[in-house]
Amino acid sequence: MTEIVEMPELSVPRLNDCPDWLYLLREFDTLYRAGTAGGSKLIGGHRLRVRRALGAILDANPNVVARAPEAKPVTAHLMRALDLGERGAVHGLSRALGRVADRLTWEYGYQKVPKALAQKYAYCEVLGPRGPVQADRLILGFVLFAPRTTYPQHSHHDIEESYVAVSGAWSENDVAVHAPGSLVLNRPGAEHRITTAEMEPCLLAYAWIGPEANLSDPGMRLSRTRKARMEQGI
Repeated sequence: MTEIVEMPELSVPRLNDCPDWLYLLREFDTLYRAGTAGGSKLIGGHRLRVRRALGAILDANPNVVARAPEAKPVTAHLMRALDLGERGAVHGLSRALGRVADRLTWEYGYQKVPKALAQKYAYCEVLGPRGPVQADRLILGFVLFAPRTTYPQHSHHDIEESYVAVSGAWSENDVAVHAPGSLVLNRPGAEHRITTAEMEPCLLAYAWIGPEANLSDPGMRLSRTRKARMEQGI
C-alpha cells in the first residue's frame, strides 16, 4: 500500500519576515514624517495622509508577493542614480533601495509609450496593489529618468501624487529646479510635465493616495500635446 505524504502548504511571507522591504518602507515613513511642508497646508495634509496610511499598513504586516524582476533600458542609469542619492539629503532611502535593486520590477504603465521615452524612463512600484508589498489604499514607488529626458504632460484622475527627489536635478512645468530632498505635490487631475538635467540621471520617490479602484487601475495616459490638439481642432 502506497503511503500518502501530505506536503506542507507554502505560506506567503509577511512584511516583518522581509527586512529589506520593511526597512525601505520605514525610510518612506521617515521621509513623510520628518520632512517639512514648507508652511503649505495642502502639502502638510498630504504628508499626514501618506504617513497615516503607511503607518496602518506597517501595523497590519501585509503579505509580500515576489514579482519577477524586470529591467528597462533606463535602468542602466540606476546604479549612478543610487550613488548620487547616497551623497544627498535622502541617502537612507537611496541606500535601502539599493538593497532590493535586483528584485525590482520596472515598467512603463502606459499601453503606448513613445520610442524615445521608452529608452529614458521607467517606474517600479514597491507598495500597492501590484506589490511586492501588498496594499490597496496607498502606492509607493520610484521613477527613474535618464539625463535630458522630457516626461510628457499627463495627469492622474482622482489620485493625489507627490514626488520626492532622491537624486538628480529636475523641473516640473518649467517653474523651478528641484534638488534632492524637495517634495512636489500634484493635486488630482493637475497636468504636469517633467524635464531632467543634462549630465545626470534623476530618481524620484512617489506616493499615490486615492480611491481603491483608481489605485488598482489608474488608467495612465499621456496628455495630447498642444500641437496634436490643434491639428484635431480641439
